Amino acid sequence: MLEIDRWPDLREPVLVVALSGWVDAGLAGAGAAAVLGEQLDSAAGFGRVDLTDLVDLQQTRPSVHREIAWPTIDLVAGRAGRDVVLCRGPEPSLQWRAFSEELVQMSQRLGVSLMVGLGGMPTLVSHRRPVSVLTTATSRSLAQEVGAWRADYTGPTGAQTALQVALGDAGIPGLGLWAQVPHYVSATPSPPAISALLSRVRELAGVETDLAALDSQVDEYLRRVEEVLSERPDVAEMVRNIEASEDSGEIPSGDELASEIERFLREQG
Repeated sequence: MLEIDRWPDLREPVLVVALSGWVDAGLAGAGAAAVLGEQLDSAAGFGRVDLTDLVDLQQTRPSVHREIAWPTIDLVAGRAGRDVVLCRGPEPSLQWRAFSEELVQMSQRLGVSLMVGLGGMPTLVSHRRPVSVLTTATSRSLAQEVGAWRADYTGPTGAQTALQVALGDAGIPGLGLWAQVPHYVSATPSPPAISALLSRVRELAGVETDLAALDSQVDEYLRRVEEVLSERPDVAEMVRNIEASEDSGEIPSGDELASEIERFLREQG
């Protein structure tokens, strides 16, 4: 399934992964990967993962422009303060183990020193507060080193995390960065979450990006959210309650969080 046109010559690159289809509230992971891809120096595609037989094409549709473009995960190499391999595209529906094994072999061939996965989680937080980024890691020592890690999650997971675990088993450390996006705006792109993810990637992996380019988008996003809240007093009241809980240090349990998010999404249809 892995198709390589040519192997790039890289020095201890970081592998940045953003696979859409699982949890990516505010399109934080996809958006951060897009910004990084636009800012990579000497960016060049060197391969892809053909997903034709690995996705449900009724869910991940091919696109057409004169000819059909079948879904792929694209592989791009470039530099952003250090060598980077960017891996982004739809999450495969099938053969996760085989997919992970091939990406592990690719990473070993390229000398990848660290994998960073990008995503977003819907959370009971306010858009008026700085975006937190929680971390998962391939080892407890690495998680403690980077901080803000979550050890209590149990439940379904995605191909991105499966790849992170496979790389860790092969001796390549991996981090999963999850921007905490307010659940009431989780369905729309979140520039604050994108900026927060890229800031953590820079801090933890030395991948340089120009975050100032996002400032105007962040300001416009916050203005639009406030405008919507002025027209939705019910949601505005919920936001005030969330802020009051944050200020008092009352942190909802995982079950409470899930119930609140499910209730809100049902009300939104």
